[in-house]
Amino acid sequence: MADALDLAPTQQTALAEVMPALAAWQRDHHEQTATASWRYKDAWNRVARTELPARLAGVWVVVTRESDAAHGSVVRALEGRGATVRRVEPADRAELAERFRAVRDESAVSGVVSLLAWDERPAPAAPDELTIGLTGTLSLVQALGDSGVTAPLWCVTRGAVAMRGDDEPVRAPQAAVWGLGQVTAVEHPDRWGGLIDLPGRADVADPAEATEADQSVAVRLAEVLADVTSGVMHEDQLAVRATGVFGRRLVPAPSARRRDRRRLSGTALITGGTGALGAHVARWAIAAGAEHVVLVGRRGPAAPEAAQLEAELTGLGAEVTLAACDVADRDALAGLLVQVQETHRLAAVIHAAGTLDDGVVDAMTPERFAAVMRAKALGARNLHELTSELDLDAFVLFSSAAAAIGAAGQANYAAANAALEAVAGQRRADGRTVTLISWGPWADGGMADSVQVARQLRRSGITPLRPEGALAALRQAWEADEATLTVIDVDWERFAASAPTGRPAPLFGELAAVRSAWARNDGAALSGVAAQLVGASEADQARILLTLVQEQAAAVLGHQDLGTVQHNRAFGELGFDSLTAVEFRNRLVMATGLALPTSLVFDHPTPTALVRHLLIEFGAGTANAQAAADPAVGWLGPTGTSSDDEPIVIVGMACRFPGGVRSPEDLWELVRTGTDVVSDFPTDRGWDVDALYDPERSRPGTTYSRDGGFLHDVADFDAEFFGISPREALAMDPQQRLLLETSWEAIERAGIDPHALRETQTGVFMGTNGQDYATLLRQPSEELEGYAGTGSAAAVFSG
Repeated sequence: MADALDLAPTQQTALAEVMPALAAWQRDHHEQTATASWRYKDAWNRVARTELPARLAGVWVVVTRESDAAHGSVVRALEGRGATVRRVEPADRAELAERFRAVRDESAVSGVVSLLAWDERPAPAAPDELTIGLTGTLSLVQALGDSGVTAPLWCVTRGAVAMRGDDEPVRAPQAAVWGLGQVTAVEHPDRWGGLIDLPGRADVADPAEATEADQSVAVRLAEVLADVTSGVMHEDQLAVRATGVFGRRLVPAPSARRRDRRRLSGTALITGGTGALGAHVARWAIAAGAEHVVLVGRRGPAAPEAAQLEAELTGLGAEVTLAACDVADRDALAGLLVQVQETHRLAAVIHAAGTLDDGVVDAMTPERFAAVMRAKALGARNLHELTSELDLDAFVLFSSAAAAIGAAGQANYAAANAALEAVAGQRRADGRTVTLISWGPWADGGMADSVQVARQLRRSGITPLRPEGALAALRQAWEADEATLTVIDVDWERFAASAPTGRPAPLFGELAAVRSAWARNDGAALSGVAAQLVGASEADQARILLTLVQEQAAAVLGHQDLGTVQHNRAFGELGFDSLTAVEFRNRLVMATGLALPTSLVFDHPTPTALVRHLLIEFGAGTANAQAAADPAVGWLGPTGTSSDDEPIVIVGMACRFPGGVRSPEDLWELVRTGTDVVSDFPTDRGWDVDALYDPERSRPGTTYSRDGGFLHDVADFDAEFFGISPREALAMDPQQRLLLETSWEAIERAGIDPHALRETQTGVFMGTNGQDYATLLRQPSEELEGYAGTGSAAAVFSG
């Protein structure tokens, strides 16, 4: 540069002095520009309310324990606002579903209010990781689906979120319920109302004063519920405080201005250190000045590629320690920290460890929650408590955007990460350093490293973060001493288009791109699929909806050709799982404007069955909606009606008998000609025919005859046609194989496509003979043992 500028020697010296600062400025400017659009934070906007709050109507169910006085205040407040209240005591999933069915059978339910989160007692199944309130809320969400109650569920917490002016930091058990709620809102918008946080309950010595405080808070809660359910207030994440009611918003976070370039000096302890994210963070810590990195993981040096990572980091000039330790084990972690501090100054703690056990809310269990909470939330609490007396340069918590904005299939992960807010809040209240970042998915070793996951994320507008960009965002947040931040790369236009209800939650209402999408959606009159259906014949409506289903299914599965989505194949066979089912439902909601459950592809397991359901939902289908008269859509089902006084008639037959009889025509010919069907023993059964024959009848297990009536071609079963593997076919009782063949043939001979009977009210009656095939499978080979149970069970016939 000096030569290009033709500088004199004295000027070159001055340039050499300023060049490092210029290079650092350029790097900082580039980093801030590259990541500025990734940075978001929470804001709480005051919600305007009318002078005369609305009234509640209908039956409201309050899930509460009878013995809690504060809960009683809520019940009285709801009744005072006009609701008819039914109390339901918490229970396990099955019992709770029964209790809700009983209420539903008595009267329609207008809303459900859960106060379960207030119970912070340890859950018996996992006392260190879970509370009764969190597991009870999970059971409640599941039970509502099991019972068919679709009234909106409002989960009420105390001290789950932090607002300016709050006296108490966030309570981890309450925050975890918000994490669960974020995901429930995505997966089950049909039965979700929202989250309402009340002030933490103050310690008041005077019982009368405490009761008065509870009643005052309960009255404000009832007023808010009346406002949101009547449409006066459009919110689903609220904080009720003495100063007013506030709605949560995600807003852009301006690029932070650093105070000074901060450096680490000493040891950086990184949990999840031998994983992909831990390796990225370790490189960052060394670049930030750490002379020694302790990479903590449950397997330590035995972790895959740990030795290579150690060599790489050593090459960067740092001392490296690989430590096998479960940070959720407080005693083991305490021992590790003592060991580290005997020879080094602990300068930074970076908690990047985590465990994934993804699945939809309905499939979650307390055990699955506990495993994820243990690694993330309990580990963070241990790290905080065991280092709270140390003067650290950095205490960084890796949280997840699943806790901030929800993510289908990650209810347990969202709950665990939401609980980290409590740790961050406590450290901030104590005046200690903390940086909590709710990350979007990372590429290059993160959860979005799978091509399939990355494709699914991009369809919803989310791009996996480049590690170098994410680390730049981490450095900016740490140097600016930002306590909490959400870092995620989102195309909000596309994100808004994939919202499960057709309209994103109010949480995103401050984002300009989302507001633009709202305006377009709200300004559009009847359009799209609904407009195409108006005036179309039922046959055309069926074709329109089939095309829609195939298009959306192909998009979710990543197929370009709609032909890959065959109308008569089960969605499970096409490649759908519980998570892609949620995305598929979301797309159909957007395209149709209908309220559809996440269980859509399981309730209506083929495109054909789903089209029938959509016809009825649109009001296009009649009692005959599952059948179109047009032959082009005849696959929708058989046409015609029947009446109770019609005679019973045989319209199709199929049969198998000895003598080569494979059809009713063969059977008639056999009867007409009197053909003898007795033949020699078949030779394709693996039987030792000579050993079986004993004309003297002197040995058990033998026969005095060499011939009989046999179905000689019973082994000629087309397993592939029925979607059965050859191994399973061999393990199946021949009666099962014959039932499949003859049932299919009888329907075809009646002129009906067997696929058309799926999801129809068609009675099936069958009889079966003794099950002696099991004796042949008593000691099956290894390749058959996985099928022996179902292959020989008579109960399988019912399927």
